[in-house]
Amino acid sequence: MAKLTILETPDVLTDVLKTLRLRGRVFCCSELSAPWALSLPESGYAHFHVIERGGAWLRLAGETQVHPLASGDLVIVPRGRGHVLSDSPNTKPVPLRQLIKGRTAACHLMQHGGGGAQTLMTCGSFTFENAGQNPLIAVLPPLIHVQGHRGRSAEWLEPTLRMLAEEARHPRPGSETLVARLIDIIFVQAVRAWVESQPGAQGGWLGALRDPQIGVALGLLHREPQRAWSVQALANEVAMSRSPFAAKFTSLVGEPPLAYLTRWRMQLAAESLLRERLNVGEVAVRIGYESEAAFSKAFKRHYGLSPLAFRRQQEQRAAAA
Repeated sequence: MAKLTILETPDVLTDVLKTLRLRGRVFCCSELSAPWALSLPESGYAHFHVIERGGAWLRLAGETQVHPLASGDLVIVPRGRGHVLSDSPNTKPVPLRQLIKGRTAACHLMQHGGGGAQTLMTCGSFTFENAGQNPLIAVLPPLIHVQGHRGRSAEWLEPTLRMLAEEARHPRPGSETLVARLIDIIFVQAVRAWVESQPGAQGGWLGALRDPQIGVALGLLHREPQRAWSVQALANEVAMSRSPFAAKFTSLVGEPPLAYLTRWRMQLAAESLLRERLNVGEVAVRIGYESEAAFSKAFKRHYGLSPLAFRRQQEQRAAAA
């Protein structure tokens, strides 16, 4: 049986984030004074909020539990769920869209409340261009809460959040691009912190990356997606027997090894068709299909469209956006 090798495996999380294509922006810098409360409806956007100073309570739509937020905290609502932010769980919320109605600036200062204790907050949103088939979004929790410490953000996060707040509140030439990049960094850091906080084998697909054998297997599939993998070949690479490997992979990742490989190949195929403008035959070879026909059949089974029809559809959507 082959030796388990952990060296030189690719960063699987980075691979998946690249295909996710996150686009972020800050939509308001808020100066809030008690009593205050804001409601954000369910939408196709994910949201994040940075508590720069003061405190708040957050409640997700459909839940009774409230989450206390303190200065230095970062919260991400990754799947666009509606939520309320407030100075007190009992304050009646005002829809955020009502407060920013008619304002066209990419980011603006929003002042709201009754004149009491102050909270400063930076709020933003982001979209995932390719969320539907991406393994990351499905396993994220409804809320990611990265807590600060003694009124300051976590040491690894504080410089990024501080720069984000500075660029959002005092925009200069290039700020929009810089803010988008900072939001990318914040999302990756927050997801990584959440994964590391999960006990043992929890965390779904992301937690599987920490497993010494399944993490290596995922790395191999990402490094060589074009290889004619079998379950036995993967099991050999990580020094496991076939059946225990298949069972463990399915348990941690949520689907069998070859099903995961097919889904990853299809994501890479979509990227190659849309971003690199490769023809169907070139894409088929790149991701490990022996014939263009076999690839096209698998692609249509996955996306419901032929490769060329899929490309036309995405181009039309982009043109209409």
